[in-house]
Amino acid sequence: MEWTEKLQSIIDYVEHHLQRTEEPILPDEISRLAGCSYSFFQKVFSYMNGISFADYIRFRKLTLAGYDLKSTKCKVVDISYKYGYESPTSFTKAFQQFHGISPAQSRKADAQLRVFPKMQVTLPRQYSWKLVDRPSFRLIGRHTKVKKTAGINGNGQQSTGIPEFWNKCQQNGSIAQLLAIDNGNPGGLYGIFGSYEITSDAIDYMIAVESSHRAGNEDTEIILPAATWAVFDCKGAVPQAIQNGWKFLTEEWLLNYPFEHADCPELEWYSAGNSYDDNYLSQIWIPIIEER
Repeated sequence: MEWTEKLQSIIDYVEHHLQRTEEPILPDEISRLAGCSYSFFQKVFSYMNGISFADYIRFRKLTLAGYDLKSTKCKVVDISYKYGYESPTSFTKAFQQFHGISPAQSRKADAQLRVFPKMQVTLPRQYSWKLVDRPSFRLIGRHTKVKKTAGINGNGQQSTGIPEFWNKCQQNGSIAQLLAIDNGNPGGLYGIFGSYEITSDAIDYMIAVESSHRAGNEDTEIILPAATWAVFDCKGAVPQAIQNGWKFLTEEWLLNYPFEHADCPELEWYSAGNSYDDNYLSQIWIPIIEER
């Protein structure tokens, strides 16, 4: 295994322990994955990435803590222990140094938090895509409006609030409720980028499933028209795999875009299974007008 592959496996291990198991990151396991001593790995990591391994873990913890404070009602003390801080005081000090505001201030609606993204060492260079004709289908889900920045998706926008919205829906049980009424074939979750205005600083976004069930009080229903879609497979752990897919589309495929964009939302689709697995499948769906 090449060093970059080893490094990627270590990054994935860190994320799994921070976000899934909430267990300590063990130097012995890092050493095993790296195939060298922990101290040597730390030196190589710092040399390759311009940041120490300890700082990388600390920045990721504080980024995720910011998501938790924004999207849950968990107490500061509980979040501080979740991310391995010895006391709320030490957590508050570290949080303020990283984000520039206190944990309490971060819960204000207009508070802006710093994001240090998960490192992605290897970037897939090949993508498979196909054209799919689909009849009209109905989606039910949870809707929000989120701020946008210059971007990644085909609309030329990337919302900084989308990961927080996914985290919120996971925490409050919305995703579990949607999966319970999913009768798509195959089943899976959709991320839907709604229509937007260039002059607006917000974008409509929805997490949904294909379903024939009656929409609940908290649900939003959307019926997509019959359309032809350019469907791109993204293999690997999310969100990085889907972000790399948008990057590929923006920097390469869309430059030689052979089709006219149809008047229909763009979609992301997330299959069932372990979303942290290297072989996990997600997709990007671009609605097109195919020349006949």
